[in-house]
Amino acid sequence: MGIRVVVAFALLNQIAFKGSKMLVALHAIELGARPFSLGLLISAYACVPLLLSIHAGRVSDRFGVRRPMIAGSFGIAAGLLLPVAMPALPALYASATLIGIANVYFHVAAHKLVGSLGDGMTRTHNFGLFSLGAAVSGCVAPLVVGGAIDARGHVAAYLLLGAVCVLPGFLLLGREWGGATPHAARDAEGTGGVFALLSDADLRRTYVVSGLVLTGVELFGFYAPVYGKSLGFSASAIGVLLATQAAAAFVVRLWMPRFAGRFGEEPVLAASLLVAAATYLLFPLFDDLVVLMAIAFVLGLGLGCGQPLSVVLTYNRSPAGRAGEALGLRVTVNKATQILIPAVFGSLGAATGVLPVFWGSAALLVIGGWLCARGGGRRANEHRKSSGI
Repeated sequence: MGIRVVVAFALLNQIAFKGSKMLVALHAIELGARPFSLGLLISAYACVPLLLSIHAGRVSDRFGVRRPMIAGSFGIAAGLLLPVAMPALPALYASATLIGIANVYFHVAAHKLVGSLGDGMTRTHNFGLFSLGAAVSGCVAPLVVGGAIDARGHVAAYLLLGAVCVLPGFLLLGREWGGATPHAARDAEGTGGVFALLSDADLRRTYVVSGLVLTGVELFGFYAPVYGKSLGFSASAIGVLLATQAAAAFVVRLWMPRFAGRFGEEPVLAASLLVAAATYLLFPLFDDLVVLMAIAFVLGLGLGCGQPLSVVLTYNRSPAGRAGEALGLRVTVNKATQILIPAVFGSLGAATGVLPVFWGSAALLVIGGWLCARGGGRRANEHRKSSGI
């Protein structure tokens, strides 16, 4: 299977997954959810997947990527149908949980498949192309959801997203390919399971930074609609705001492989996190849609490099035969931050409003940028010493 086909499948899947987050958040607000409840709802996307991410990686290592991608597609569709059957807050929590579980199996398998299609700069290029698809989904999803809600209501939006995400599942059911063959456990290098992976300082730092990047993306995706709703924006206007951030991510990812090839993955990642932190400081200080769109665009430029570069670094630093497990552990760390930080920030938002949420996110991104810069500097010193410079 070629990289473009993988990107197309992931694009459809991620339109449904990302669209569900905006849809669930706005539906919860419509049902009277408070900021703390919204924080718990965000965390519901990650609670059970936190426990299953490493298993998802091992499944893709042992059995290949086709079956988990199929299960992920149909699982997300099932999660989207729950609020249609029962439009109440408990159903939203169940929906978020099921969608999160299904997505982790699709997500880990798809990343493993992309990593297997090349090496070196070809791999970086492929992950860059894959991330372009993710950026497109981030742009399309909020526009589709916002338009569907304003035109036909929440139920129509759920059904539309469900129809989109089952397409990859049906296509994969009737398709075979030879790429990303499974590895038997005995073929994997090294032993020690998760602790062996965490003992690698570079991998450990990559996991932490990846979690902080995802936190920045997730909190904006949930709290920008909350902030927009408080300002009286329509669902379509909120969709345009989120799409602006995703469009910027698409733009910067066009150049990401070139930047990474010239300056290195970690320095580029550090710079992007610091840019994103600056925009998080500014966002809650303005209430004009055009100004907020401009800030969201700069935020997208910053965060747009974070996710694909952290995936590339994880894959490149994983032991042979254990790429799926390493990527699964990355998702586990990501999910842990998705559970803890939104719950904390939801409590904070309930007490003081959304401003501390955005500023707290800025502080986390600064920490991530510092870790990347520190790691890149250490590796540069090691290179100079080994070269006798």
